[in-house]
Amino acid sequence: MQIPGHPRVEIVVPVKNEENDLGPNIRRLREFLDTAFPFPAEVCVADNGSTDATYEIATLLAAELPGVRVVRLEQSGRGRALKQVWSASTAEVLAYMDVDLSTNLNALLPLVAPLLAGHSDVAIGTRLAKSSRVVRRPKREFISRSYNLLLRATLSAHFSDAQCGFKAIRADVARELLPLVEDTSWFFDTELLVLAEQAGLRIHEVPVDWVDDLDSRVAIAKTVGEDLRGIARLMRSRVDLEPIRQKYGRPRILDPRTAMAARVLRFCAVGVLSTAAYALLYLVLRQGMPAQVANLLALLITAVGNTALNRRITFGVRGVEGRWRHHLRGLVTFGIGWSLTAASLWLLHTAVSAPHQAVEVTVLTIANLAATVVRFSLFQAWVFDDDAPTIPTFEPPAVLENTRSN
Repeated sequence: MQIPGHPRVEIVVPVKNEENDLGPNIRRLREFLDTAFPFPAEVCVADNGSTDATYEIATLLAAELPGVRVVRLEQSGRGRALKQVWSASTAEVLAYMDVDLSTNLNALLPLVAPLLAGHSDVAIGTRLAKSSRVVRRPKREFISRSYNLLLRATLSAHFSDAQCGFKAIRADVARELLPLVEDTSWFFDTELLVLAEQAGLRIHEVPVDWVDDLDSRVAIAKTVGEDLRGIARLMRSRVDLEPIRQKYGRPRILDPRTAMAARVLRFCAVGVLSTAAYALLYLVLRQGMPAQVANLLALLITAVGNTALNRRITFGVRGVEGRWRHHLRGLVTFGIGWSLTAASLWLLHTAVSAPHQAVEVTVLTIANLAATVVRFSLFQAWVFDDDAPTIPTFEPPAVLENTRSN
């Protein structure tokens, strides 16, 4: 049934060389929208650089099926296709899904309903929720989970599944965010979500039933490389999201004690990782040099990594501005840590002429952990004090007022 007027939802299906799956799956999607979806919706087939009969088939489908249109892009890139079609759409909510329809279509309404209601700004399907039902090869499952863990560690992302080909965004929010997204390929989704989260937008997650496409065309090695470069770029970038945050963002009321506890936990996690790396480096270096020299080198190497991780993960400092100042100050804290561990090592060798290496490592590890308290205090009050987001003291209830204009 075709309802007059602009569609409330537009679903983009990006395709490249999909002549076999395109026809049956677009018909299946259109039938679902006509019989089981309560809002007027349009399907846009975005052909980005196909060299087979995909565009011709899409053109025939658009002529045959009301509510289906086709856009042709000569250049490939899923992100490029989504950005172009979404930017020109007149719908209220913009969605996309993969042409293989791996996601059960029953999840479409839960995906877009919070956006139409104004409750959320972005919505994603997630295959990693406990209630999701996923049929997927172990290798793809491992890569997906590892990627999302990497996003948490490097970009402090809180969304659970960046790569699921089933997402939606409110059109007014998209008009603000899309010009800021640089990637035009597979990293487009991740970059959009990271920027949305950093702007304080609400991201709604929908557990989905997912059956992996055995004929997937994704080049895993190439995509992984592009994703890693994209993550590195976002870690360095300083995108001005304040206008979007002021217009759409919803500041969270944080208990200062909770915020400080979270910062301490992140610092401890980095500390545990650094301590383990320090102990391993010391054992390796101790094979060919004196204990004090091995201790100094192991501490120096891990201090640089510790400062970098704490800068990004614990204190949320992004971009290159102030990086060298932070590392120089971090080396001062390294000097304090080194003096503590060197003193403990000197006391050990004074008490025992030839201690076992296991005893040396134990003493040094304890001393290193003791220095952690001093390092955190210096990081908090001095090293990153000029650039790190402050721990909130109190946010009045007024910040919860909805500032958007509906």
